Amino acid sequence: MAIADARGTPIAVGLASGPCHEAPLVEATLGRKFVRGRLLRLIGDKAYDSNKLDAALRKRGIDMISPNHSTRKLQNQDGRKLRRYKRRWLVERVFAWLMRSRRLVTRYEHKAENFLAFVELACAVILLRRF
Repeated sequence: MAIADARGTPIAVGLASGPCHEAPLVEATLGRKFVRGRLLRLIGDKAYDSNKLDAALRKRGIDMISPNHSTRKLQNQDGRKLRRYKRRWLVERVFAWLMRSRRLVTRYEHKAENFLAFVELACAVILLRRF
């Protein structure tokens, strides 16, 4: 999982097993943030539409923007905020940058910590190129 800022620069990355749902990983990934500054809003897809995640992010002062999941009975997302959802492609660009490295695509590392270190190093390189 990766979190990027409004310009598409990675600000946090996390790692979990394949079948894990993304919504619970958000808080763990936010804890691994490697840049200073406070997040004001987080944009995600329908998988992030969760009351529990909304409450946890609200405690941190972060506004969650995601389309309502089809199983939600009460629509709670303001349409004006969803205009920001168009910028979600910036996160996909982060993954494209990371996948340029063969070592990250194939995952030669056996230990998750080693692999995550390479991902964070690649993100640091991206950060340095941006500034």
